[in-house]
Amino acid sequence: MLNAVTGLRCVVCGTTYGVDVPYTCPSCGLEGILDVQYDYERIARALTRDALARRPRDHWRYRELIPIAPDASLPPLQVGWTPVYEAPRLAQKAGVRRLHLKDEGRNPTASFKDRASSVGVVKARETGQETIACASTGNAASSLAGFAASVGLKAVIFVPERAPDPKVTQLLIFGATVIKVKGDYAVTWELCQRACERRGWYNRNCAVNPYLVEGKKTCGLEIAEQCGDAMPDWVAVSVGDGCTIAGVWKGLVEMRRLGFIDRLPRLLGVQAEGARPVVDAFRGKRDLVPGPANTFADSISVGHPRNWRKALKAIADSGGTMVAVSDAEILEAMRLGARLGGVFGEPAGAAALAGVMRAGIAKSESALAVVTGNGLKDIRGAMEAVGPPLVVEPDLAALDKVLPL
Repeated sequence: MLNAVTGLRCVVCGTTYGVDVPYTCPSCGLEGILDVQYDYERIARALTRDALARRPRDHWRYRELIPIAPDASLPPLQVGWTPVYEAPRLAQKAGVRRLHLKDEGRNPTASFKDRASSVGVVKARETGQETIACASTGNAASSLAGFAASVGLKAVIFVPERAPDPKVTQLLIFGATVIKVKGDYAVTWELCQRACERRGWYNRNCAVNPYLVEGKKTCGLEIAEQCGDAMPDWVAVSVGDGCTIAGVWKGLVEMRRLGFIDRLPRLLGVQAEGARPVVDAFRGKRDLVPGPANTFADSISVGHPRNWRKALKAIADSGGTMVAVSDAEILEAMRLGARLGGVFGEPAGAAALAGVMRAGIAKSESALAVVTGNGLKDIRGAMEAVGPPLVVEPDLAALDKVLPL
């Protein structure tokens, strides 16, 4: 395997640095998110259709496009190659020609974030660090806890006070040190950032660590390979910090550049009405202004997204758009995704489907919604989407009363 990384480019000033720069642009600070650059001609000679056909179906099959050492030791948990399901009844409900769901809940800790965490623990071990930390509204935290446990790293995880209990339980069962911060995601993130700087921990936060987005982009690489000539017209992705949609787009663009697909989809970025600063920046054609974070979809409850520039550029480059959906629409999408598509998504995952419902996509067009996490991640949210079960005495007469023949 080869490492074809040529440098790290700042999204603000455009300066390209060597790989020795640890996280963000030295000149632009935290705003200077870096983007990994590659020698694609070199990659094209190694990453061919024949080569892929011989490789295991996980996200390491694209190793030439993942910035890790050629001899890096990989975590044992299988990540990626999550299924894409066609959902004709959902398509009819959404008023589109065809609709697919990519079920990221099939990853080891049941969310999309495993793609980033798997790269994070590899990079931490490459640099010889024993402790890796992150701030998270839930999924990145449980993902990091699981992957750190799988390779013997210590994990310190900062979560907002309102993080759902099932997600916090995952952290604890994996043996992570959990710091519950009194406040929202923004203050939680700031505390984690300062702690990493002071204590020398490896920083898994995607907003500052350029390598983590490279793990997320494998979802886009997979969509391209799985869909091929049947590439949908739209790919819908929920947006929190902005890293996920930026990563998916980068993967799609790379697969076109390498000749695996002929055309690119448009991106549909979806935020919750209660946490919509990226939507407002997109519609206002302006820089991001931090706003409130008030939605039950905890994974996208982000009032101060850090990777908004990459997100907005990805959406603009794709010719796509953004929508905001209410919590009620997300709840309805949770029900519809499960009942008409057989995929039980958590609120943030269902938000992408809610966006497809709201966006007014033409009836002649097709869409794929990335369901970023399993619904069991947030049972409280799921219970809001459904009514209580029927309770009966243990006899048929009682059953007939509540369930007539």
